[in-house]
Amino acid sequence: MTDTMWCRGPDDGGVWVREHVALGHRRLAIIDLAGGVQPMTLETPEGEIALTYSGEVYNFAVLREELRALGHEFGTTSDTEVVLRGYLEWGTDFAEKLHGMYAFAIWDGRVDKLVLIRDRLGIKPLYFYPTQDGVLFGSEPRAILAHPDAEAVLNLVGLREMFGACKTPGHGVWTGMHEVRPGGLVEFDRDGQRERIYWRLTPREHTADLETTIAEIHDLISEITRDQLVADVPRCVLLSGGLDSSSLTAVAARELAGQGERARSFTVDFTGLTENFQADTMRGTPDAPYAQAVAEHVNSEHQAIVLSPDAMLDAETRSSVVAARGFPIGIADVDVSLYLLFKAIKERSTVALSGEGADEVFAGYPWFHVPAIREAEIFPWMVPLVEMLEEAEVDEVLNDDLSAALDMETYIQDQYQVAIAEVDRLEGESDEEHATRVLKYLHLTRFLPLLLDRKDRISMAVGLEVRVPFCDHRLVEYVYNVPWEMMTFDGREKSLLRAATGPLLPASVAERVKSPYPATQDPRYAAELQRMAKEFLAADNHPVFSIMNRKWMEETVAMDPVGMPEVVRENLDRAIDVATWLDIYRPRLDLG
Repeated sequence: MTDTMWCRGPDDGGVWVREHVALGHRRLAIIDLAGGVQPMTLETPEGEIALTYSGEVYNFAVLREELRALGHEFGTTSDTEVVLRGYLEWGTDFAEKLHGMYAFAIWDGRVDKLVLIRDRLGIKPLYFYPTQDGVLFGSEPRAILAHPDAEAVLNLVGLREMFGACKTPGHGVWTGMHEVRPGGLVEFDRDGQRERIYWRLTPREHTADLETTIAEIHDLISEITRDQLVADVPRCVLLSGGLDSSSLTAVAARELAGQGERARSFTVDFTGLTENFQADTMRGTPDAPYAQAVAEHVNSEHQAIVLSPDAMLDAETRSSVVAARGFPIGIADVDVSLYLLFKAIKERSTVALSGEGADEVFAGYPWFHVPAIREAEIFPWMVPLVEMLEEAEVDEVLNDDLSAALDMETYIQDQYQVAIAEVDRLEGESDEEHATRVLKYLHLTRFLPLLLDRKDRISMAVGLEVRVPFCDHRLVEYVYNVPWEMMTFDGREKSLLRAATGPLLPASVAERVKSPYPATQDPRYAAELQRMAKEFLAADNHPVFSIMNRKWMEETVAMDPVGMPEVVRENLDRAIDVATWLDIYRPRLDLG
């Protein structure tokens, strides 16, 4: 089980075994490289306490001083020991004191109890699988599936979750498997299993005026970025040239300059994309010139990682990405380019800061601002996808029998109703204001987790720790409660973020319209996908057609790759991912 997580922790590893428990750990050394060895243990008169821990607690230095004042003595300078002693002092309530991204398991030998705890936004993954006489757990499903008591089975509910384009909190997709919920903890002992949520999005009255709100957001972003730059290894920033990453780069560069250091930044590009860029409905401009403008403006040490179609189509790379993701649920060219970008960065840095989460926190997506989409009674990010599929006249992508059994429309509507029922209403809140609160809640609890999961799996597949300052719970809580009129005070998307950080940026970047993560526009990429799909069609009873629609694939491979709609290419990419996933994980599909 521990060996499957080698990529997440290539620097060190350990196993700790006692009568009722076995803990394994793979370490990515970030803080106190010599002293933070795990599993870490602590002897008490009543019994031994042990910890296996993934992630970072950014306020560990403050907590360490608080614990020292209470009489604790430390043998290391690691945040790991702070977490262990924090549990000893405060029990599970100490989770509420933590700022950071973390997932960890504590074995409390004083009472023979296992405690699993996950950070508030679910930045770090943590899964568990109850068995007849205990429980298995791990950072990823493949760690659990390596145990002989766990079966790689997917039933209809798991398949619905896999293809549903939303992430249900607590759902582990594999039959019998669960996720520790974001902001949650689960305890196991002789009396059974207990779950508790220690943090959730809560409405509060916002009384500050616009000027004060903008200043508070600026100060929060500055403080959070400063905290997340703490590391004993090289750091960098992911810079796309959009408002989110550019704001983060500018703040990080300012903080590092105050420490006498120069920021390092990286962007991804594709061979010939900037020179031959063609604007479409999603992307009006290429990223590279804007990223370069920011780098020059803040004096960062900047490098563009340029990817060729051959690199993007490498079969071994695709297998690595699908194995890391665990499911064929991503957008393959985005996932593959992220993997290659992170792999290149890892050669130069071990920690990277990312602007992920800003769109969800600051209402950056176009559909936040389209009343018809907000009133559609469906997860809002799905409306543009449905429209693109209809416009491209795409037939059913999944095979007919599976599609009928899944009944995805009903499942998604049911999940939507469950999600909106969770949203608490502030006393006196108008219907319009509550509707926008629901919109923010859906993105933070059902959409952002998909992006965070992708970011974690793909970055950790190459041993790169990606930190996400915009997902700090203090910023999320604050902006969640800012009234909609104030969030859109100038009639644009991400008004508050632009006002808080725009003065640090070149005018061209501060005023740039949102552009999604870049995709290759080279028709050779689509043509090669078609060639691979033709091999599936030529084979006798290829396993991919247990999930994908053969007629749809036949029609897609007959298309002209030049001008192929992006949504069609993405589905073809996903079909090849499905075939790769079936070959790697060899799941049993339980469709009864």
